[in-house]
Amino acid sequence: MLPVCVLGLGLIGGSVLRAASAAGRAVWGATASTADAEAATAAGFTVEASLDDALRRADEEDALVVLAVPLTALPEVLRSVAAFAPGCRLTDVTSVKGAVTEAVRKINPYARYVGGHPMAGTSRSGWASGSAELFRDAPWVVTTEDDSDQEVWAEVVQLALSCGAHVVPTSSAAHDDAVARISHLPHLLAAVLASVGASGGPLSLALAAGSFGDGTRVASSRPELVQAMCEGNRAALLDAVDDALGRLGAARGSLASTGGLAATVNAGHLARRELEQHRSGPRQAVKVDLTADNAMATLRDLGNRGGRLTSLDGTVAVVKTL
Repeated sequence: MLPVCVLGLGLIGGSVLRAASAAGRAVWGATASTADAEAATAAGFTVEASLDDALRRADEEDALVVLAVPLTALPEVLRSVAAFAPGCRLTDVTSVKGAVTEAVRKINPYARYVGGHPMAGTSRSGWASGSAELFRDAPWVVTTEDDSDQEVWAEVVQLALSCGAHVVPTSSAAHDDAVARISHLPHLLAAVLASVGASGGPLSLALAAGSFGDGTRVASSRPELVQAMCEGNRAALLDAVDDALGRLGAARGSLASTGGLAATVNAGHLARRELEQHRSGPRQAVKVDLTADNAMATLRDLGNRGGRLTSLDGTVAVVKTL
């Protein structure tokens, strides 16, 4: 297994460092946060004195470098990667893939980059919020393009699997469209819902219970992180917002004209049942030969249909599909 160098030791990066170490990999990291660096060091992990030092070591030891910094910090970090480990194996854990791919190609075109995004986290941030178990049974997107470097792709898949996740292979574009609907839009709606609730004054807040708490949980995330990921996926998020506004408009029109909300409520109930069935439904294993010319396309198709890559043995990937 390749050693792993994690740049950024907040919730996700710190959890990758812990999980990779627990899987038996050599790991080290770097972070701009003094508090995170001190906490990680106190926990027994190696934190290099600087980003440049971490990358020099990554270059010397042929490590897999994991970008775990906010989207706004990415250009500066990529310039350091280009300077100290230009041809490294590179992945990331950022919630937007198109913008990261574009930045890598522009700033460090020699990097052997394959995008990643573990769909796990909490509304908390920082090293102290992380855990080696954060990714257990969680989906972890590994971007699967026709021109993907298959050696690096396999290394990123193995990292995700060793952290306890299952891999969802898909394209950067399909990923960004999907997360706009199931991650970025919920953050935006949570912010709106929290504001609407608070505008009701002390009585509304005193009466706020489970549904309000569930609906606004992610509004407690660090605003600058939410802003960066939502704005970084602007085009796809606009489509999702338009869809949501259309549905809200239809609900308002029905409520104003007939007093009924059956169509909206029933549609939402059925959609929630679809989610539960997708998570718990029986699956069959499909083996994909990675040496085949259409391997990446086959994996993308399986991933786009909800397939989970659960193991990788040499040149054979096993994907479990509904």
